[in-house]
Amino acid sequence: MLITSRGTGRWVLPKGNPIKGLEPHRAAAHEAWEEAGLVGVACAVPLGSFSYAKHRRDGSVRTATVEVFPLAVTGQQADWPERHERTTRWFAPAEAARLVNEPALQTLIAGFTEPPKVSSVLHKPLVWARHKGAEKIPMLRWFQALMPKQGRFFDQFEAHAATLVAGADALARLLEGDGAITERVAEIVDQEHRADDIIREVLHDVRRTLVTPFDRSAITSLIGVMDDAIDQMNTTAKTISMFEVTHFEPQMRDMAGIIVEAARVTAEMIPLLRAVGSNGNRITALTERLVRLEGQADDFHDAGVAALFRASADRPMDFIVGRTIYNALEKVVDSFEDVANEVQGLVIDFA
Repeated sequence: MLITSRGTGRWVLPKGNPIKGLEPHRAAAHEAWEEAGLVGVACAVPLGSFSYAKHRRDGSVRTATVEVFPLAVTGQQADWPERHERTTRWFAPAEAARLVNEPALQTLIAGFTEPPKVSSVLHKPLVWARHKGAEKIPMLRWFQALMPKQGRFFDQFEAHAATLVAGADALARLLEGDGAITERVAEIVDQEHRADDIIREVLHDVRRTLVTPFDRSAITSLIGVMDDAIDQMNTTAKTISMFEVTHFEPQMRDMAGIIVEAARVTAEMIPLLRAVGSNGNRITALTERLVRLEGQADDFHDAGVAALFRASADRPMDFIVGRTIYNALEKVVDSFEDVANEVQGLVIDFA
């Protein structure tokens, strides 16, 4: 989302000065609403920063440094404070990068990858040919035995990453109060079931495939830690549903924002495994971001549990339930760090 500046009319990101009493990412989210009407889930870890020459009303010029935070947009309101003062428009990242002036901002936007859309179909005709066709046609079974098999592991990894993106989106919306809790929980459960189907296919292919792109243990380890992430999202959702929790602390929502960004980063990183050698630098940068996200999530977890303990001195069950939700959220982010470690191991192996 780009907007026009009020002074020159050039295309810029929604942005503004720090706001007293708000964390930087929440101030950024407020500016996105004030200038473009956007609402959504902000990630507390910035993507990076850029500098530009800011012209003041008195004619002077100063250098301003801007931190850029990702915001998972859930909607654009019908009205907002600066609606009639600016033009707002959605662009593909590559086009948006060309339209802004600052080179560092161009790099940030161009390097931002849109999360994939989840699909419920994963090469069904191929699945039939391998599992059903061979049962009915002996010649096909004999022919398959002679074929060099490399499996569909990359497709499966990417399909699983898409379930992480969809599950994280539903979890964040749940904690933000966007929609009915039962509907959001059902969405997460559905994605967890999709992920289970995919991991079963992966394990089946590992046993039957003659030639695999990576060591078999690396394949099972990677898909295993990816599955841990969606499993923990499911655990979080079920805990919320079981204890009928309807109020969520700011640190819980902040952790959900980090989970959304971790899922997006994972979905960008996984397709790069198709060419580990040539993509090593970008993969390493993405794994480092996952590690930074996990570190920030730990801080939110500790601060949230401490605040919950102080606020629940006379309500021990509230503390127990809240801590259970915090711990489940922490395990989701820990799983994404495990994904980063597994992927970085592959980069080292191919170096």
